[in-house]
Amino acid sequence: MKIVTFYISYFFIFPKVFKLEKLYSAVFVFMLTLLCFASMRYALEEMILPSTLGFRNYDEETGLLYYFFDNIYNSSLTTFIAGILWILEKYGVAENDKKQLLIEKKQAELQALKTQINPHFIFNSLNNIYSLVYQKSDKALPAIEELGQLLRYSTKDLEKDSISLDKEIGYIDSLIALEKLRIRNPELLIIEKNIQHPHLKISPMLLVPFVENAFKHGDFRDKGFEMKISDHHKVLHFYLLNFKTQKMKDTVSGIGIQNVKKRLEILYPKHQLEIKDSETEFIVDLKIDLRDE
Repeated sequence: MKIVTFYISYFFIFPKVFKLEKLYSAVFVFMLTLLCFASMRYALEEMILPSTLGFRNYDEETGLLYYFFDNIYNSSLTTFIAGILWILEKYGVAENDKKQLLIEKKQAELQALKTQINPHFIFNSLNNIYSLVYQKSDKALPAIEELGQLLRYSTKDLEKDSISLDKEIGYIDSLIALEKLRIRNPELLIIEKNIQHPHLKISPMLLVPFVENAFKHGDFRDKGFEMKISDHHKVLHFYLLNFKTQKMKDTVSGIGIQNVKKRLEILYPKHQLEIKDSETEFIVDLKIDLRDE
């Protein structure tokens, strides 16, 4: 009877009635379990046994109050075990489902963010090439070739969770080569790279939007920009300084920068990102620990 009561409680009573946040449901479950146990016990010991074998468990003079409390004593342990096991399983499964949903949500959000990068990047690059073609510049054809190279990189690698650090830097090199074609004084671009671990893994197109933002809004008439990339002790340090034009829009509000911020929060919650936006300068200082990637 205890075994039957256990399974009835575990599979039917607790799932249908019990609510962890509501105390009255626990009392109700206990009463239902007691009723289930007492009913089966009474049917077996006080009805079936006397009619078939001629004896009963309780004396005929046993009062209802004694019978009630005796069944509480006999069924309480069964009810307690069934309840504890059901709670552990239900809320353990619920917690796992919650974690899985969170993972799936983050993956979906990352995929959505990635799909925003490529069209935005292509749009800006095509604007640059259009300007060169309109001016009938000899630099137009090399610019198209550089863009084609960038597209080959991005269409293949954006679907990946991570790429090597040297490939991400290759994106940046191609972008700079493309932008140099339209800059009057490309020698003003100061670029320092100190990469000791080129095969470290990083999320694709994570640094490129910062560089793209600098070229889109920076002042390159008589000024350039300064970019430094290093991976000392496998900690990526990305520093970028560009000078702003007078007509420059709010760089921080662009799609690319906001996109990167969201991706960093999801993928690298311990990252350090400092952005300084003054009237004349825009500075990005980013550190990401890539040792566990």
